[in-house]
Amino acid sequence: QVQLVESGGGSVLAGGSLRLSCAASGLTPSSYCRGWFRQAPGKGREGVATIDRYGRATYADSVKGRFTISKDNAKNTLYLQMNSLRPEDTAMYYCAARRDGGYCYGGLSASESYNYWGQGTQVTVSS
Repeated sequence: QVQLVESGGGSVLAGGSLRLSCAASGLTPSSYCRGWFRQAPGKGREGVATIDRYGRATYADSVKGRFTISKDNAKNTLYLQMNSLRPEDTAMYYCAARRDGGYCYGGLSASESYNYWGQGTQVTVSS
């Protein structure tokens, strides 16, 4: 059974940094696309970043140059380094995994295609 557990959320001032982690169990890193999504109050779920089996990353335009997705296959852990945080980054952040041979084609805009989700971790950025 696949389980995803996020950690690392919190409250920071604008311009600050946070690193989110997502520990996975029950999945083979090379067989899954991994991604980070977020959902702010009153808004839909938004793709933030994805990373495929080869480590190729895709980012939403709103976070390019500020966020970095990475993974440690040995630890089966996904990360999201978030720098230069803005109040509009405030949201619940979720990690997700999609069993698609490890490829992430179209994965940033297709949250419904992911098989597994974590419980979420809150990020709050104040000005």
